[in-house]
Formats: sequence, C-alpha cells, structure tokens
Amino acid sequence: MSLGAIPGTGPATSPLTVIRKIKQKTFADLPTDRTLVMGILNVTEDSFSDGGAYLQREAAIAQGLKLLYAGADIIDVGGESTRPGAVAVDPVLEQERILPVIEALVKAGAVVSVDTMHVDTARAAIAAGAHLINDVSGLTYEAGMPELIAQTGVPYVLMHRRGTAQNMVTKADYQDAAAEVLAELRALRDDFVARGVAPEQIILDPGLGFAKDAAHNWALLKNLKAFEDLGHRVLVGTSRKRFLGEVLAEGGAAREPLGRDAATLATTVLAAADGAWAVRVHDVQGSRDALKVVKAHGSH
Repeated sequence: MSLGAIPGTGPATSPLTVIRKIKQKTFADLPTDRTLVMGILNVTEDSFSDGGAYLQREAAIAQGLKLLYAGADIIDVGGESTRPGAVAVDPVLEQERILPVIEALVKAGAVVSVDTMHVDTARAAIAAGAHLINDVSGLTYEAGMPELIAQTGVPYVLMHRRGTAQNMVTKADYQDAAAEVLAELRALRDDFVARGVAPEQIILDPGLGFAKDAAHNWALLKNLKAFEDLGHRVLVGTSRKRFLGEVLAEGGAAREPLGRDAATLATTVLAAADGAWAVRVHDVQGSRDALKVVKAHGSH
C-alpha cells in the first residue's frame, strides 16, 4: 500500500513517513460493547511469525498505520521477541526501536500498547504516549514494575508465564493446567495490588504458549470464564501459535505460521463468545470481520 493512500499521511518529503496530527485517543475511548482487536507490530529481528519484516522504523510505522486503518482498536508495539528461546534485547536498543514508532502512531490517532518486560522501557514508552503496558514476564517480572504501574495509573496486562524465554518450555508441567495457571495468576494479581496497583488497571492474560504445551493451551481456552471470574478484563493471544500449527499438521509437519490465520480466527470467535475483552492478532481485518459475525449472532 502506498503511504500516500493512507489517511493521516502526507507527501514523502523526508525519509520517514509524514503523519498529520489528528485527535489523539485515550484508553477510555475504546469500545465497550464488543471484544476488541489488538494488532501485533513486531519491531524485532527474530519474532516467530514476521521477525525482521518491520525492524526498520519506516516499515514499522507503515505497518502500524495499516493495522490502524484495518480496524485495530489497539496496536501492540514490541521491540524484543518473546518466543521460546529468543535472545534478550538490551532495553536501550529496545527503546531505540520502538519509541519513534509509538510517537508516530499516537500522533496518527492510535491507542498504543507496548509489549515490554523492562521497567525503563515501560517508563519511556508511557512518556512517549503509550496507553497500555503489555508485560509477558509473568512470575519473573522485573523489580519496580508494580510501582511504576501504580504511579502512572496506566492499564497493565498481567500475563501468566513460568520462567524466561530461554527456559519456559521446560516449565510446562501441570497436573491441572487451568486450575494451576488460574491460581498462579491470582497470586501474581494479588502481589501487584498489594504494591499499589489498582484492580481496575489490571488486564489478565492466561499466557497461551508461554510455558504451556498444546494440551495446556486448549484447557485454558476452554476455561476463559474462570479467569474472567477473577473480576478483570481478559486478553487472549493465540495468533499463529504453534499449537494451531499442530492442529493443521500435514504429513507430520506443523503448518507454518503464515498459514495459521484461519485457525486463529476460529479461536477469536471462541474467545469472543466467552466474553474476552480483547484478542491479540496479526490478521486485524479477519478478526474484525469474525467479531462482527459474533456480534450479529448474539443480536438475533
């Protein structure tokens, strides 16, 4: 798509995308009558699905605008891959990657979430205009994160994960995945609240794919209402994940990530039917279409 054809952009008068400033949105402006769509924007070199495609600033901003005008309610910007085995990124480099992108997308009228595990990056992202912090660190969260979230008052996604990107695969050991993840996430929630985070700031994510195998993921999807019963909004992230590729396997080989969008849409429908607050996806347009069908079905 030509940048000149995207609303909010102007003539190419510089090496970077030119964006006309429009009315900036806040988290409070998000719809409350349907499941929201959070579009994924990986400003990384090694994400499992699209690593490297949007590492350059211009490409990242252009992709963010495409997500916005495809109907993303929130754009989730990340500068560090969180896939199993991913190499850690220094927060300074992470910020160099994402801060200009955050500023540009906020200026274009997007509600921006930042996918980070680092307190310094979260602080800088909020200063750059980010509306939401999406932290996948789970039980190994960085010291000072609860205090930052409490001080700033921003919404915060609290996700379940055991271990780190380097060792979480070995932590996928549950007798009852839904019950154990629920208990650990409740304890994590209680810890953040005890440190000053308001309950209404917290959004829960059961962390599908993070220290979970396929069976664990399906168990969590079947028990989303139990997480909602904790009294918080629930974010679900299944997009293009391995357990969907395994369902679509042919000849013993899992379907490649780019071939998993239709399966992801099915989980979007399932999550919405169970009342999920938002789904985190690569295919924004497809998810918006699927959610329109869910809403129409519920109104008839």
